[in-house]
Amino acid sequence: MRLFKTKMTEEIYMYDYNRETNKLRLTHKQLGKGMDISIPPILAKYETKKEEAINEVVYTIQETFSAMEKEMAGEIDPTLAVYPVIRSTSFPLKSNEGNRFVTKDHTAETRVYYALDLGNTYRLLDEKMLASWNVRETEIRERALFQVRNLKTNYKTDEVAGNIFYFFNNNDGYDASRILNESLLKEMKKQISGDMTVSVPHQDVMIIGDIRNETGYDVLAQMTMHFFTVGTVPITSLSFIYDKGDLEPIFILAKNRVTKENEDK
Repeated sequence: MRLFKTKMTEEIYMYDYNRETNKLRLTHKQLGKGMDISIPPILAKYETKKEEAINEVVYTIQETFSAMEKEMAGEIDPTLAVYPVIRSTSFPLKSNEGNRFVTKDHTAETRVYYALDLGNTYRLLDEKMLASWNVRETEIRERALFQVRNLKTNYKTDEVAGNIFYFFNNNDGYDASRILNESLLKEMKKQISGDMTVSVPHQDVMIIGDIRNETGYDVLAQMTMHFFTVGTVPITSLSFIYDKGDLEPIFILAKNRVTKENEDK
């Protein structure tokens, strides 16, 4: 809390810490708007990244309030780029003001939200915003899918115990969103000889795995848990198997599939 107050002074922000929920309510005095910040994930990141972890959170908070300020001033242009963003199903369905976000079901672990890109940050779209712009949800979804298909598909490769992992980490805020790029997943599938897994442990990474033995699943589990722990916006530590266009939770299919394939061979 002390570090926060040195970077975001009480002259501008009002602090209200709830010990029971371990959440900090931060309110911008001039805007009259606030946000809830969960403290435990920040402390976990602080253990490894120290002050850098605090700086990342502070940057996100300041950019978010800046977006709120632009919205209140009527400076947000609905014709700007709209992108889909992936969140955990535990993520709130409504904004702090009680407006329902525009969402779409994805998997049992993940849900798709939609965001207006504002350069250094983005603003999650809610039904009230769409109504004020006279824009339909179907239009937003189509526009977002078009944008995600145009994102760069650069990746880095690593091999561990005979298994290949592809890391999509472009730091554009939409790395996890690439899981919605069906043509990308199909192209990756062509070069994979084992089971194809897809993981989105946090917002800024997507991991595609070519899992060729059982050790690969153990490595993947440790890897996704690590990324989930250190991510600024955690999504899920659970991975999925990609097969015939479907994403299935790995704990249901994974090792049974490898065992069966080894028996078939």
